[in-house]
Amino acid sequence: MLTNPGKLSRKIVGMLVVFFAVATGAIVLTLLISWQLEGVAAAINDAGSQRMRSYRIGHLMARGLEQNAQAAPGVPALGEELERFDKVLRDLQLGDPARPLSPPRNEDVQQHLAAVDEAWQARVRPLVVDYLAASGDGRAAVLERFDGELEGFVSGINELVLAMERSYAYDTNLLRTVQAGLVLLAILGTVILIRFFVHLVIRPVGVLHAGMQRMAGDDLTVRLPVASDDELGGLAHGFNRMAEHLQRVYSTLEERVESETSRLAQRNHELGILYSVTAFLSEPAPLETLCEGFLERLSSELGADGGAVRLYQQASETLYLVTCQGLSEEFIAREAEMNCADCLCGEVFESGGSTAFATVNPPKGMKLRTCIREGFATATAFSILCDKQKLGVYNLYFRRPQALSAQQIHLLEQLGHHLGVAIENQRLKSREKELAVSEERNLLAQELHDSIAQGLAFLNIQVQLLQDSLRKGKTEEAMQTAGQLREGVQESYDDVRELLVHFRTRVHQSDLDSAINAALEKFEGQTGIGTTFERLGTSAPMAPTDEIQIMHIVQESLSNIRKHAAAGHVRVVVEREFGTCRISIVDDGRGFDPENDPNCRSDRHVGLQIMRERAHRIGGECRITSKPGEGSCVTLTLPKETRESV
Repeated sequence: MLTNPGKLSRKIVGMLVVFFAVATGAIVLTLLISWQLEGVAAAINDAGSQRMRSYRIGHLMARGLEQNAQAAPGVPALGEELERFDKVLRDLQLGDPARPLSPPRNEDVQQHLAAVDEAWQARVRPLVVDYLAASGDGRAAVLERFDGELEGFVSGINELVLAMERSYAYDTNLLRTVQAGLVLLAILGTVILIRFFVHLVIRPVGVLHAGMQRMAGDDLTVRLPVASDDELGGLAHGFNRMAEHLQRVYSTLEERVESETSRLAQRNHELGILYSVTAFLSEPAPLETLCEGFLERLSSELGADGGAVRLYQQASETLYLVTCQGLSEEFIAREAEMNCADCLCGEVFESGGSTAFATVNPPKGMKLRTCIREGFATATAFSILCDKQKLGVYNLYFRRPQALSAQQIHLLEQLGHHLGVAIENQRLKSREKELAVSEERNLLAQELHDSIAQGLAFLNIQVQLLQDSLRKGKTEEAMQTAGQLREGVQESYDDVRELLVHFRTRVHQSDLDSAINAALEKFEGQTGIGTTFERLGTSAPMAPTDEIQIMHIVQESLSNIRKHAAAGHVRVVVEREFGTCRISIVDDGRGFDPENDPNCRSDRHVGLQIMRERAHRIGGECRITSKPGEGSCVTLTLPKETRESV
């Protein structure tokens, strides 16, 4: 853990600040020395010019004496030189920053400058002033005295210049020394900074990098020395903690992989059970076969020694045993049928839950205790449900103690739901078959009633008339009645054959067109009426049950045409579009009035009523259009068209 965050950065910043301060101080010192050298050079020049100016003053005094005139041109120039000498001497004493010109700082220079100033003020300058004030012979005397002082005065100026030159040389050497020291400081500072960064940054980073390389080479035992409490020390500490964590994780990796592999194997096994059982339950089979196959697969996969499937019978409000495995005859006889309050299975059924328990410590609701006497160590009970509807209970029994995990219990509960769905589907299929049989019987009864029954009733009347005619000896009338009987019998025979053809009709999937074409060929061969079959468009095939109902409607239409239409030609058109199908049966017979014909308005008539019922059964609509003398048309539309009522 980082104990002193920011310490390394403070060290680096502090070192850089010190180095910067020292370097800046050295640079400022060199700037000051160079600026002073520049001022000393100007002072040397001015001091040297004072010698020339002294000789010029003497020269101007000599010229003025030769001209012997006070107002000679040299006198004003002499005054200017006198003022110039005073000014330069004052600048040498005080300095002039504007030039720049530095005042003397060396004690030797100051002494020589003071001696020159004293000689100038005390001896030389008064002579020049006296010269300017005198005339004639007085000037000559002053000039002679000036000449006597000039050599000594100029010698003093020379000494001043030499002193300044020595000071300049000293300052120059000092500047060079400072510059050399600055170079040494730069070298030394660079070395110090390099060592500083090597010690504080580069070396610890190198150690950290080496540790990372070893860890990348799967050496999880690597540890870094924590040599400081700064940021890099914190990194080393964090690296060590990470290495320890990785080492712990790696040491338990095998166990974790083994555990995860075992868990995945368990899940795969459970999924295999689920797939096997659901695949079996999806196959069509009787109820007992479903329950037996379900129990066999669960017992085999889970190693159960016995099992049972019990379904609820609402009429008696009991659970009856459908199938079982690994149970004795005594067990079966005792629990073949039980009330829900008799034992734990009833409680599980009523609650819709599940239970798994050791028989050495049975629950309170366990009253019969048959499974304990059977010698099972572990007993289970799971509900059979379908959409929250309770259908029954199934049991698994183990002779050895068996601890079921929560995942296994959940799987067995889900399998109970799947079994419930399969059982309910089987019941629905049975009910659907019963309903279909009932509907077919109803249609058969209607057709028998409207055809054969009516024909037999007519024959019964004719037989009575025949008996009456024979009793009265009316032979001619009896023969006429016998002919009518023969016609009635033939018509009933034809009706029976037509009904047999109807009930034998089978349509293979996606072969409706072939079935209609075959029916038309048979109709044409039996009646001699010409037929035409037309197919328009394509669409997806219909369900076989729907195609069977369509064939019944087509055959019923052809039967009505044969009986009533007296047609010469029949045309059947099948029009298919996406999602719709339209079948039209058109004849050119005598036609009729659908609104006023009593046969059409009677519910007892076999033709229209049965066709409408069949069309309604498959979600379609059957319409009949006809006019007397213009034939008729039966149109079956699937699905039913949505039309506004007129």
